[in-house]
Amino acid sequence: MKARDSILALLLLLPAVAQAAPKKSPVIARPAAKRPAGTTRTAAPVAAPADPAALVMDARAAAARGETDLALRLAQSAIVADPARASSYDALGDVYAANHQAEYARNYYEEALSIDPADASARKAIAGLDRAGDTRKADASDGAKSPIP
Repeated sequence: MKARDSILALLLLLPAVAQAAPKKSPVIARPAAKRPAGTTRTAAPVAAPADPAALVMDARAAAARGETDLALRLAQSAIVADPARASSYDALGDVYAANHQAEYARNYYEEALSIDPADASARKAIAGLDRAGDTRKADASDGAKSPIP
């Protein structure tokens, strides 16, 4: 019977223990701040799209300072911002041309011409690449013809 008495004593004590334990206060949701009539809730502010012309100018300035990686990223960003703008492709081609990567430069100049066949900058740049390529070919062929001393 002792076990039964112990169990009964425990059952009698449980309500007292439960009352003595600190009670957690329920979580109460606060009402949303009141907005003036006619206004709606807006999402986080969205950044305005980048201006492709400004990106091209910044790319050219970075290239002039010798910041090639930055110039490449800015020119690429200008293309992403407005893929139909030939000057963005010209700017990227200029960066590659200045860094002796004629094949990449030519690809971007040709893309600019596919957008605007009258793009004078791209035509002039391709002509410059062609002249530089002819000079390199001539130098290479001169070296091949010269006798070995």
